[in-house]
Amino acid sequence: MSSGGLQRRRVAASSSTADDDDSDAWGLNGSSTPASVNAATSHAGSAFAGGSKIAFDPRDLIDQEDEDARQGGRAPRLTIMEEVLLLGIKDKQGYLSFWNDNISYALRGCILIELALRRRIALVKDPSRRSLPPSERVVEVIDTRLTGETILDETLKMMKQTETAGERMAINTWIDLLSGETWNVMKIGFQLKQVRERLAKGLVDKGVLRTEKRNFLLFDMATHPVADVRTKEGIIARVAALLTSTTSAVPPAALDKEGTQARCARAVALAAAAYAASVLDNAFGRLTYEEREAAFQRCEELVQEFASWPFGAASGGAAAARPNPRRAASRIGMGGSGSGREAILGLVTEVKKEMQGDEDLSFELVAGVLEVLSKLDSLL
Repeated sequence: MSSGGLQRRRVAASSSTADDDDSDAWGLNGSSTPASVNAATSHAGSAFAGGSKIAFDPRDLIDQEDEDARQGGRAPRLTIMEEVLLLGIKDKQGYLSFWNDNISYALRGCILIELALRRRIALVKDPSRRSLPPSERVVEVIDTRLTGETILDETLKMMKQTETAGERMAINTWIDLLSGETWNVMKIGFQLKQVRERLAKGLVDKGVLRTEKRNFLLFDMATHPVADVRTKEGIIARVAALLTSTTSAVPPAALDKEGTQARCARAVALAAAAYAASVLDNAFGRLTYEEREAAFQRCEELVQEFASWPFGAASGGAAAARPNPRRAASRIGMGGSGSGREAILGLVTEVKKEMQGDEDLSFELVAGVLEVLSKLDSLL
């Protein structure tokens, strides 16, 4: 059962007996159930709702514990896609900038990142893949369990069906197809439509946004102003803390407290995706000019380090040997970047701790997506 799935629970009467049809439905009927299950049910019934009896299938809890242990913690309340969209939405107006051409493509990349961090997809373990850039390496489904998030599950099913049909595609190909960027009419059905609107409605269901109608001269359009300002402010604070830290230790304020799945990797992916989606301008509206420039510069360095595999490999590459003169001058004007470089490398260390091995194919997939997003301006 997925972390977003609904656990089967039913409140019984205060008496110790229940209807026979209810007992059969939940697999708790006398002789057909092992004694250990009955004991677990009795214990759980006294633990909930002040001691009132609650009937449920104990296997649900076991499955949930196994899933949490495998994924390293519970799923976060908001997905990376939702957080990126929320950063771009104007609080009172309830819509994105009309001039933002990047966000739709970036959101498709976020879908792959989210599935990878939830250990649903990874790269195909083929030694020959190392001869290709990370973005051109082939993706496969490693876990078909649903996540409880509609868009993620729709994408996962689509990828599994394609794989079953004998076709596996690369990271950049999947992002193109999900975005509808293809000339192949046979694959136009892979496009995920109305992603922004569906994400916004999901945020409405979670109480973060609300729905209103706004008149735009010749037509009415549904808008989604921010209802839960604290949630958005929390996301902005996390991104700002990550991009303004001056120490090698990752600041706790940069990590999501609502979920424990690869927290540092999620923080990096959020900042990089928000940068690629061109929504940081809206998020950093309250920062001073110097703070904004420093944050954007830090984000460029972060994307450079995490769009390579293994993470941090860009530090010793040609790009590091030949720094951009304009960026170097900017760093000098802001007082140097030594502490900033230490913060990025410290972040690389923390993300590597969250990996399951030196060759973590799910995290390698994240690097491939970030490579695609790092080139987004040149693609559009």
